[in-house]
Amino acid sequence: MVRFSLGRSARPQQHAAVRSRNRRPQQAQPSGGDRPPPPVPAAAPMDSSPEPEPEPGPPTGGDPAPADPEVPRLTVTQVEQMNVEARVTDIYRVLWGGSPNTQSIILELWRDQHIEYLTHGLRHLGPAFQILDANRPWLCYWMVHPLALLDEVLDDDLEDDIVDFLARCQDKDGGYGGGPGQLPHLATTYAAVNTLVTIGSERALSSINRDNLYKFMLRMKEESGAFRMHDGGEIDVRASYTAISVASLVNILDVELAKGVGDYIASCQTYEGGIAGEPYAEAHGGYTFCGLAALIMLNEVEKLDLPSLIDWVAFRQGVECGFQGRTNKLVDGCYSFWQGAAIALTQKLVMVIDEQLKSSYSSKKPSGDDACGTSSSGCALEKLSAAVDYARFGFDFVQRSNQVGPLFHNLALQQYILLCAQVLEGGLRDKPGKNRDHYHSCYCLSGLSVSQYCAMTDTNSCPLPQHVLGPYSNLLEPIHPLYNVVLDKYYTAYEFFQPSD
Repeated sequence: MVRFSLGRSARPQQHAAVRSRNRRPQQAQPSGGDRPPPPVPAAAPMDSSPEPEPEPGPPTGGDPAPADPEVPRLTVTQVEQMNVEARVTDIYRVLWGGSPNTQSIILELWRDQHIEYLTHGLRHLGPAFQILDANRPWLCYWMVHPLALLDEVLDDDLEDDIVDFLARCQDKDGGYGGGPGQLPHLATTYAAVNTLVTIGSERALSSINRDNLYKFMLRMKEESGAFRMHDGGEIDVRASYTAISVASLVNILDVELAKGVGDYIASCQTYEGGIAGEPYAEAHGGYTFCGLAALIMLNEVEKLDLPSLIDWVAFRQGVECGFQGRTNKLVDGCYSFWQGAAIALTQKLVMVIDEQLKSSYSSKKPSGDDACGTSSSGCALEKLSAAVDYARFGFDFVQRSNQVGPLFHNLALQQYILLCAQVLEGGLRDKPGKNRDHYHSCYCLSGLSVSQYCAMTDTNSCPLPQHVLGPYSNLLEPIHPLYNVVLDKYYTAYEFFQPSD
C-alpha cells in the first residue's frame, strides 16, 4: 500500500490485476518510493482479535482454476481488502456486543501509554532506526507534535537538546537537512520548523535563520512557479506545500515566492477531483491536502474545482470507517489526517464552493490564461507589492467559523482510530495487523483532533460531548489544520514573527 510522507516522492504501485495470475497473494508492502518504511520497534502482537478463519470461496490465485468458468477469480488487492475488513469487523463486533460501560472503556484513548512511547523515542531509538538517518527532524516532529496534542509538556533539558540538535541540522546557506551536515531539503525544513514552533520557546523560535531560509527557498523556486525539494531534486506538490507552509508560518512569504504556485497546483488536480503529486499523475490524499492547504495560504483556493475535490475525498472513507489514500487502496490510519484535514478545510470554504456550483465551475475549470479574469485573489495578488501580508491569510482562515457541518463521518473516523489504530502498549499504527510507529502515531492523533473539532461552529468554544467518541477525556488539543501544529503554538509563533513597529 502506498503511504504518504512529505519526505519522499510517491511512485505508483503496479495494479494487482496485471500481476502473475499464478502468484499466491501476499501481504501488501509499502512502496519504497513514498517514504522509507518505519523501523519496527519491539512490540506485542497488534491484533485485538484472533485471525479470522478462512472461509471457502473462489481461488485466490495460487490454486488451480475451478472447472466452472463463471466463478470469479479474486485479485491480490481484493483478497487483502477482504482480510482487512474481516479483522476490522471482529474488532467492532467486540464493541457492539458490550454494555455502555464496557463500550466507554473500550473507546478510551490510552494517553499514558502513548506519552510513554513517544517520550521514550525522543530519548532513545534503537539501531534499527539508522535507516531514517536522513529524516531525523521528521522523527522529532513525529514525536513532539503528538505529545503536544496530548497536552504533555517536555522538560526543559529535553527541549533544549532538541533545539540544539535542529540548530546543527540548519545549513549555513539556509534550510534544514535530514541531520547535521546533510543537504538542506524542503521536507526536513518543514519538519524542523514545525518542531521548533511546537516547542514554542523564544530560544526555539529565534534559532530559525529566516534570512537564509528565504534565500534557500528562492533557490528552490522554479520558473514554472513550483518548487524543487532540494538542489537537483524532484518537483512536486509536496515541495510547494512545504515551502509555502514554512514561509507563511515564519512570515517570510511574499509575492516572489508565491508567484505561479497556484497555477502549478491547479494543473495537478485530476479528473477524479483529488490532487496528484505532479501533472497527469494519480490523485493522492497526501498531495490533495498539500495542494489545498497551500492554495488557502496563498488565498488562491478558487483555482481548484472544490466540489469535485470534496466528492473525491469524501468517498475515500470506506466501510472500515477510516480513509484510504487512493482509489482502490487499503485503509491507512495516517490518512485520518491527510484526507480528514483536507475535507475539514473545505468546511470554511462554503461561499467559494457555492459560487463555483452556481457558475458550473465543477464541470469546466478556467485555464491558466483566463484564471486572472475570474479570480478575486490569485493573479491579482501577484501584481501587488511585496507588502502583501500572506501570513494574515493563515491567521484569518483559522478564525473563520465552519460554515457547514462535517462533510465526512467524523465519529466513524474516531472509532477507527481508537479501536483499530491504537496499540495497547502505546503508539498508533496503520491498520490491524501492522506495527506501531511514530509516523502513524503523529498523523492518527492529528486526524483524531481534526475529527473531534470539525463539528464546531464557534471557533472559540469546545466540542460538545456528542462530537467526542468515548469518554470526554479523549479530547485532544486543537490544531491549525493548514500547518498541523497545535493551535496555541501557532498563535505564539504568529505573534513572535510579526514585524516590530
